[in-house]
Amino acid sequence: MATISARVKNMGERVKMIGTFALLGFFAGLVANATWKYVIPWLSSVVFPTLGLEWVFSGIAGAFITLGLVTAWAYISGPSD
Repeated sequence: MATISARVKNMGERVKMIGTFALLGFFAGLVANATWKYVIPWLSSVVFPTLGLEWVFSGIAGAFITLGLVTAWAYISGPSD
């Protein structure tokens, strides 16, 4: 049976992990908001009429956001020793 201090330490690690993902989600929301307000109107007025490939740019943007989030998570979590 684990001691109370070991349980508290384990719970602290879980709280840090949840907090980290909450913070990453917050920043992803900021990026999405800025994209919605500034980048998408510019793309829709300049780039999309030229290429007509709106779905390609949406996919690329989603891939970069996901890549950034996973990279941040991997960097923060570090090696599991």
